Amino acid sequence: MARRGFSIFHADEVRDVYAGTDVPGEFRPLSEALEAEQLAITLIRIPPHSDFEQGTGHHHERIEELYLVSRGTLTMRFDDEIRTVPEGSVVRVAPGTTRSHRNEGDEPVELWAISVANDRTDATLVKDFWEASPLARQHADPG
Repeated sequence: MARRGFSIFHADEVRDVYAGTDVPGEFRPLSEALEAEQLAITLIRIPPHSDFEQGTGHHHERIEELYLVSRGTLTMRFDDEIRTVPEGSVVRVAPGTTRSHRNEGDEPVELWAISVANDRTDATLVKDFWEASPLARQHADPG
């Protein structure tokens, strides 16, 4: 079957990677469904008072990421700086910058993560990146 020059796909039709896990919210990678060759795009939904990344963070050595907050207000940490990111904001994170996010508010957050497509070997997990959110309803298992 020949590929078309465009793809249209509804995000809710893509599998939620976190369904059935203890991680609150949704993580829906759309690149494969869209047959994207150069870009990676993921829809992340974070319920109110949720520490989505459970106190961890991550960084990339070679790629930068864009985060678009399309709903709600997100709390993000970049290395040692914590910022509040309101709906309608776009965030660029440079390679080498450790980042994480959580929803400390009363409304759901909808976040789109966009980067160059990669084989996931560029990401480094940083455990215990920041203290558990005192506003989060759940916390990571300390074991």
